[in-house]
Amino acid sequence: MVKLSVVMPVYNEVRTVSEIVERVLRVAVEKELIVVDDHSADGSFARLEDLAARHGEIRLHRHPRNLGKGAALRTGFGLVQGGYVVIQDADLEYDPADYLRMLVPLEEGVADVVYGSRFLEGGRQRFLLPNWLANRFLTALSNSLSGLHLTDMETCYKMFRSELLERFTLQSDRFEIEPELTATFARLKVRLTEVPVSYQGRTHRGGKKIGFADGLTAVRAIVQHNCFPRRVDPGRRSDHERP
Repeated sequence: MVKLSVVMPVYNEVRTVSEIVERVLRVAVEKELIVVDDHSADGSFARLEDLAARHGEIRLHRHPRNLGKGAALRTGFGLVQGGYVVIQDADLEYDPADYLRMLVPLEEGVADVVYGSRFLEGGRQRFLLPNWLANRFLTALSNSLSGLHLTDMETCYKMFRSELLERFTLQSDRFEIEPELTATFARLKVRLTEVPVSYQGRTHRGGKKIGFADGLTAVRAIVQHNCFPRRVDPGRRSDHERP
């Protein structure tokens, strides 16, 4: 099996980061865990330093200031050494055990990109109604402009062949990275499929960072990256710059 690079952006997740790192490390595949701390101020980075000292699979990077999830992913993508890449949030909403299900289409050679859908039958889901409605709306809008037929555009779990990183650059700094990635994959005309994954959504009181303003930003990003995209560049890797 090809080595998997797990890219995990972290910002103020001291309550969950140790558990999610341990869950990732327990998945029985050859992997590296690239953690990008986006200048956490709650002790997350100290916890990550301890974990990295004890686990050789962890590669840790820290931003000198808070730049956003998209910027952290761009940094992480520039450090990838594996043949496959997957995005992993630092909370406990998604289950890393689903990597095994997502890897199947890549290993069988029938897909270049696999999305872990929270809306397909076969996984365990727990949504708050406003978040469910927002996700369905954003996915429908994205599909109408990209020509894709996804059930879950906003999913964290996007797994793809790392060679695709040579074919595009990304510009989003924050949560709008999700629609930008989807629009980019659509323009590249990659083979994209979805598999069901489990999801246990948390509330804002429980630490969820996405809010109404981020939904409006996502709408703008969907329109921008599908209708007025940057040129897909086959000769550059996705953002080698270090913030």
